[in-house]
Parts: sequence; structure tokens; C-alpha cells
Amino acid sequence: MKKLCWVVGAIALAAAGGAYAEDGPFDLSKNCGSCHALAKPADASFERLWTRKAPDLWYAGDKFKQDWLVDWLQNPTPIRPAGYPYFMNITQGTDHDEVDASKLTPHPKLTKGDASAAAGALMTLHGPPDLVPQGSFKGDMAGTRMGALSFTKLRGCAACHEGEEGKGGLSGPALTNAGARLKPDFIAAYIVDPQRFDPHVWMPALKLNDKDVQRLTGYLAGLDSGDKP
Repeated sequence: MKKLCWVVGAIALAAAGGAYAEDGPFDLSKNCGSCHALAKPADASFERLWTRKAPDLWYAGDKFKQDWLVDWLQNPTPIRPAGYPYFMNITQGTDHDEVDASKLTPHPKLTKGDASAAAGALMTLHGPPDLVPQGSFKGDMAGTRMGALSFTKLRGCAACHEGEEGKGGLSGPALTNAGARLKPDFIAAYIVDPQRFDPHVWMPALKLNDKDVQRLTGYLAGLDSGDKP
């Protein structure tokens, strides 16, 4: 009877746009809100960006692929090799800065039910429609070789991000599995104007023409999806 009530409750909540965990409704605010911003912050200052505990999630539904999120929450692996914020977790090495793993805080693991509920709830979080316009990525994968060249050499992306085969910098999120993790429209929109998502973020606006944005997005969207150049 208890199991039947749980199923009926889960169906009702899902129909209302909510999410259900194994022991009741999944509370994003309680479980995620202490580290992540779940609504667009009123404070857009550099100090807030510098001191926040974790990346914002108020546009998670525009950003992540739900299936990936469900899997990742059950077995979280670092998205940012140097953690967040990276400058708090590095030490000076012989040849270059090195990550101090002792300073990294692992993300909590969730059960399958909780991960599914959390991902479902996160998918309901969206920015305004013009933040990630539908069709930002036009789906053309023909220019991915040039996109790869832009990533590794021409635009300097690899200075901060790991790309194919884990090659690249450590200060930004790794993009080795960008195609599995991120929605292509989000990738394109973020490349065009990262400041709209994270005011004062250290990623520069590259001022690319649309053709170059499409090529770079196509390259990243192909990573970890079996469609590499």
C-alpha cells in the first residue's frame, strides 16, 4: 500500500511539473541551494562570482542533457579538474601550477531515484528565452575540423579547458565530454556571450562571427558522442 501511494504521488507530482525522490519530493533548495544559485542572483558583482561555492544552476534546464545528469549525479566525477574556484586549489609546481587534490571537495553521490528526481527538477530551471535561443546551433557538423583547430590553437580555448583526449588547461571546466553533457544551443550561446550567464566570469567574449561559432560548437558537440573530426 505504501509503495502504491508513493507511485500515485510521484505520478501526480510529475504531472504538476515536480520531481519525486525515493523518500518523497526532492527538495532542490534543501539539497542543492546551499552551494548553487537556483534562481538568478540579484547580486551580479565580481565579489559574488569570486566567492560563490559552486557554479549557478538557475539555467540548468537550458544547459545540461538530462540523461547525462542522471548518470553523473550517481557517480560524480570532477567537471573542473582544479575544482571551484580553481585559484583556491592550485599550488606552484616545478614547470606549471598543479592541482592540490587535498583541497577538492567531492560532490555528493545520489541514489538512482534521487538522481533522477534531482535531474528532473533541474530541467525545469530556465533563463529567459533569449538567454539560449532555440536553434543557436544550426546542426552543421561539416566544419568540426576547423572548430578543433580554433579550440586548440586559433582561439586559445585549450589554455583553460581540456578538450579531446584530455589535453588542455585545468582552470576551466573540462570539455572532453561536452557533447554528452551540454546542449548544443547552450554551447553556442555561451561562446557568443559568457557574461550573460556569469557576469565578470574570466572566460572572454571571443567576438566570433556566426560561422566560427557554429564550427566551434560543432566540434564540442561531437566530443564523447562518437562524432569527432
